[in-house]
Amino acid sequence: MTNASSGLAVLADPTRRLILERLADGPQAVGELARGLPVSRPAVSQHLQALKSAGLVRDQAVGTRRVYQIDPAGLGAIRAWLDQFWDRAFDSFQAEVESEKKE
Repeated sequence: MTNASSGLAVLADPTRRLILERLADGPQAVGELARGLPVSRPAVSQHLQALKSAGLVRDQAVGTRRVYQIDPAGLGAIRAWLDQFWDRAFDSFQAEVESEKKE
């Protein structure tokens, strides 16, 4: 089950955010993701496991490799949580504009 709290907690780590940004370009295997990162390939695997546990990525076996991709449901939970702030801000703005029109 994905929720915004677990997703945001996992994304507090800058390496995990970087991995997620790389996955935005499309599905990739661990080896591809690890290239150029300042951590080892096993560390990338551990970061991917944390992202998977939080519901932000999913994996699939392709031959002998595991290919990871972003799980839209996990990002959707975070987006829904953030959207509530936009909705409140928009409602406040709209109320202010309507209040000024009446004056």
